[in-house]
Amino acid sequence: MRDFNLKSYAGLANEALEQYIPSAKDHPGIIHEAMRYSVFAGGKRLRPTLGFITHEMFGGSVRNFQPAAAALECLHTYSLIHDDLPAMDDDEFRRGKPTCHRMYGEAVAILAGDALLTLAFELMTLRLRETFTATQVLQATAELAVACGTYGLIGGQTVDILAEGQEVPNPELTVEYIHTHKTGALITASLRTGAMLAGATRDELAALSRFGHYLGLCFQIRDDILDHTGDQAKVGKTLGKDKKSGKLTYVSVYGLEKAEEQLRKCHVACESALKPLRETDSLLAVAALAVERDS
Repeated sequence: MRDFNLKSYAGLANEALEQYIPSAKDHPGIIHEAMRYSVFAGGKRLRPTLGFITHEMFGGSVRNFQPAAAALECLHTYSLIHDDLPAMDDDEFRRGKPTCHRMYGEAVAILAGDALLTLAFELMTLRLRETFTATQVLQATAELAVACGTYGLIGGQTVDILAEGQEVPNPELTVEYIHTHKTGALITASLRTGAMLAGATRDELAALSRFGHYLGLCFQIRDDILDHTGDQAKVGKTLGKDKKSGKLTYVSVYGLEKAEEQLRKCHVACESALKPLRETDSLLAVAALAVERDS
């Protein structure tokens, strides 16, 4: 397995995205332009990277995984476009650039998100079957569908919206639910999809699920902390907005010091979750990045 190199994996993801997302020259050009604008606005390509890492961990080829990697990034970007909409978080900037609805209007932004969601499952079902068995494709596609549905990403987003500005009975449990579903579900699915398509066992997938749970918390708790302490130029979006909107975050629930303590505990839990597995250096490097990042 190659040494962990975030830029290398991101390059593989970008290569696939460039290939599979329609050109703005293709009619109707405006929707393809909006899709490409949002996908290529920046980003770490974390989810594709996680899939590449676990696919290689269990003996797979990164080239064979590229369609799935592109699908993961399409799903992530779709969620960001919709999350930024006025009816949701009403954000003006994403990755340091104007959000999709600011550039193209709400209607086109909604459709761009829908189109990326649809494209993701086109890639999973049509492109993967060129290399993997029908059973593998079905299992991997179902994994992503569940992760993005009401028991995953959409469920977390719903609770996030409903909790905004409200007094909730169990804020600690609620904020954990939001973070593990809105952010963690797709992170976990990325890990599992890469491993699944390379033939990982049930026990190995279970260990990756535990790691994904805590990795998702690490990323989102760090986001919560950066919203209070970060540099807006590095973070790439408006800071202090969560507090102003009455969002339920680890900082609003625990305070800054205890949120940082929770982050450290989740990092330790990430490391513990990987103990049953071999060749985990790259995943450990991602966990460290989640805790230490400033953007």
